[in-house]
Amino acid sequence: MPVEHPSDAVRDIADVNAVEVINTVAVHLMSAAAVKVGLADDPAAQTDLDEARKLISSLAGLVVASAPEIGDQHARALRDGLRSLQLAFREASSIPDAVGKGPGEKLTGPVT
Repeated sequence: MPVEHPSDAVRDIADVNAVEVINTVAVHLMSAAAVKVGLADDPAAQTDLDEARKLISSLAGLVVASAPEIGDQHARALRDGLRSLQLAFREASSIPDAVGKGPGEKLTGPVT
């Protein structure tokens, strides 16, 4: 059956390079963390800092571990997004973590 629209095409995971997979996973983690930190349309209903902490810490692990493999141009954008989420978490938290103890800071170093 021919594909009618290019957007209907399905890609074989074997054809996707590692940098693209890493970036895609990172964007999904960033998006989910942003919602849980309260940066979405309905922060009162969607904010969950416990979930945000887990997502941000997982993102930090991915970014730190993959940076040497994906190169600076890709890693820089991921680091910037991660840092923004770490700062948003700090701002959203009513009981701030000590510097260096926030989500992912064990891996990234202190974010202020």
